[in-house]
This record gives sequence, C-alpha cells and structure tokens, in this order.
Amino acid sequence: MPARKRAAPSRMIIVANRLPVRRQGTGDNQRWVRSSGGLVTALTPILQERGGAWLGWTGTGDDPTGPFDHDGIHMRPVPMSAAEIEAFYHEISNRTLWPLYHDAIRTPEFDRRWWGPYVTVNQRFAEAAAEVAKKGDFVWVHDYHLQLVPAMLRELRPDVRIGFFLHIPFPPEELFAWLPWREQIIRGLLGADVVGFQTYAGAQNFSRAARKYTPATGTDTQLEYDGRTIRTGSYPISIDFKDFEETAQKPEVVAAAESIRRNLGASRKILLCVDRLDYTKGIDQRLSAFELMLERKAATVEDCVMVQIAVPSREPVPEYAAMRRRIEQIVGRVNGDYSEPGRIAVHYFRRSFPRDQLVAYYLAADVMLVTPYRDGMNLVAKEYVATRADNSGVLVLSEFAGAAQEMRRALLVNPRDVDGMSAAMERAIHIDPADAKQRMSILRTTIRRHDVFDWADSFIRAVQP
Repeated sequence: MPARKRAAPSRMIIVANRLPVRRQGTGDNQRWVRSSGGLVTALTPILQERGGAWLGWTGTGDDPTGPFDHDGIHMRPVPMSAAEIEAFYHEISNRTLWPLYHDAIRTPEFDRRWWGPYVTVNQRFAEAAAEVAKKGDFVWVHDYHLQLVPAMLRELRPDVRIGFFLHIPFPPEELFAWLPWREQIIRGLLGADVVGFQTYAGAQNFSRAARKYTPATGTDTQLEYDGRTIRTGSYPISIDFKDFEETAQKPEVVAAAESIRRNLGASRKILLCVDRLDYTKGIDQRLSAFELMLERKAATVEDCVMVQIAVPSREPVPEYAAMRRRIEQIVGRVNGDYSEPGRIAVHYFRRSFPRDQLVAYYLAADVMLVTPYRDGMNLVAKEYVATRADNSGVLVLSEFAGAAQEMRRALLVNPRDVDGMSAAMERAIHIDPADAKQRMSILRTTIRRHDVFDWADSFIRAVQP
C-alpha cells in the first residue's frame, strides 16, 4: 500500500467534553493514565507530533486541577461545578440532545432551565481554547456537548481554523425542529470552517436545517454564511486496524480465545454482542430474536450460545435502571426455557472487560451481532472485523448504524424486525464458509484502508486553508 499523504503540519487544539486521560489510584498514589477509545488513539500521536493541547473536563466536579503535561501532550482541564455537570451533562446533553439525535427512540425532555448552563459551559470551553490557541492553529471541536463552541471561539479568535465533528447522528429536519434552541445550535456549528458527520445523510440533515433556520445559503456540501464558506461532509470515524489485528495474534490472546471456546462448548457457534447498556443499542430486541430462533427450533443450545457483554452506563437514571431490569428478565426467561445442563443459552456479563480480554472474545466468536436502533458509527463492528485475520466469522449489522454505509458485505438487518433478525442469526450460523470468507475479506479490506488515522488525516486536510 502506498504511503498515506499526511495533512500539512500545524499546531492542533482538541476541544472535547473529556480529557484523554483519567485518574487512577487514590491519595498520594494517584496518577494520570491514558483513556481508551478510538478518538484518543487517533489523535494522541498527531498531537504529539504537531504540538498543541487537549482541552476537556476531568470527570470530577469542582476540580481545581490546573494545566499539566502528560505523555508529550499539554492538558488543559476545563472545570465544571456539580450543578453544571447535572444540568449540562446529565440533563440537556443526555436527556435532550442524546435521545433527539438518536431518532427520538426515547422522548426527549425540553427544560428551559437546562439551556443556560449549556451556554455557560460552552462559553468556558471556547474561552479556554482562545487562551491556548495561537494564530493559524487548527482547533478541532468534538461532539454534541459543545455545539456552541465554534461560533463562540470565532468571535474570540477569528485568526484560527475551526473544525467540528459530530460523533452521533444529526437528526432529520422534522425531529431537529422539536428543539427549542435549534437556531442557536445551528449558528453555533456554523462558526466552524468544516462541519463533519459520520454519514452523508447527517451532513444533508444539517445543511438543510441551516438553510431553514438561518440566512445560510448553498448546497448539502457547502454553505455560505456571514461572509464565509463552510464545508459540510461525511468523515466516518474508524479504528486502529493494525493494532487490533496485532492484538488478536498475541499468543496470550489466542490462548484466551481457545479457553473461551472450550468453556462455552467447542462445537457450538458463539454469537457475541458487545454494547454499552443504552436504550439505543436494541439489546432487548436482539435477545428476543435469539429467543425466537430457539423457539422455532432453527437452532438449539447444542448448536449455539449467545454471549452478551453489556457495559454499565448511566445506572442512576431511572429509565436506564428499568431497561437493565427488562434485559435481565429476558435473559432469565430464555435461560429458564431453553438451557440444558452444561449448556446455558445466554451468558450475560454486565461489566466492562480489559481490552485484550475483549479481543479474545472477538477472536472466539463465530458471529458478531451489532444491531443498534441507531448509532453514529459503532466501532465494535469494525473491531471485530480487524481481528479476523483468517477471514472467518460473520458480522450481522443494523442498517441504522453508521458503519452500515461502509460495511455493505455484512448481513444487514432492521433491528426492529425480530423475525428478520432471527432469520439473519440462523443464516449466520449456517452460512456457506466460502461466502463468509469472501464477505469478511471485503470488510477487512475496507476497514484496513479507512482506519482511524485515515479518518483524522482526511478531516484535517479538509480544514486546511
């Protein structure tokens, strides 16, 4: 593969809700360690190379931590009070914007008291970025928490280049219209030079909303506003393909995968699911589809087993607690109805796994089920594909995940169609090996070419003048 053309070097300032590091340990033994995740993986080496800073919240209220350096990157904590965390993060970000942007799967809540703290925190982030940035720097703002920052920063520092990337879907016009602060959000985003989305549909939705609610004119890919040209487009985020591939080849990971297969039953097909415990992920419907497959006798617990890893998320929120109870009830029902001695139908883990252990599960699984109701991208699908160096395995993927736009050779399903998902599971278990290998080979080629570094480079190049 020819060497990738890198974007022109310039200092870069990352503005995100969280810093790329987290505290580990207690008391005097406390230290900062790098967080996991695709964004941190992609941007850390670029920041180390270019210089610049990463601005974000430490995760703790009323935290007095000042600027510090870690692993060759300048960290600039942006503080929030406990009251601001509640209104800005838990309420408007997660009870208004998150459900609205995910097709209103849950009815969003609109409370005028939450908007003031959202503006205040966005202004604080913008002012922090303005202090750190130098003339000609590239400031890259991330995600739905900080949609007002681009315009606020442009007011303070018109001498920097500004990019914004939305990691979750941008909703269609008829849903975005619900938002009482729709015009303010659009004007905030139009402060950027480039506004990026996971899919072309997201870029279209934004451009059409901008033309409706502001004086902006133009097309789905280029807008004219306030005497400036703003580019909009899709920049699907990805993973560090090589790192996942190499991790899957470590002897200890291979041994762990073999142990998982032995413990679950070497002759059984393993259907793996890895999700945050969130209502957007469609976990209950997926379990019901597996239950239907067993009910139809299209497969038995001698033939297959489902493994559901559900990483806890927002557990104090009542509707998340109710969702967890529903999922656990379905797991209990399926296991009660279909398990046999030594053959449990569904293994359910409500916890996060260390990265190498998670890769071992990817390696052990014959089928990966990624069936969210709505997702900006879903990197789990890409991580699974990266571990399949022998082109084995089958990916069953929701057509409403952003990843489906690139990964057309997966078995695509409608996550609301329990019968269709059940049939797809049956097909995945019994698929012709030659067909499965061809599909996986094409998926791997796609993700290898468009890894997380390609994503970052393509966006940075778009923002360069």
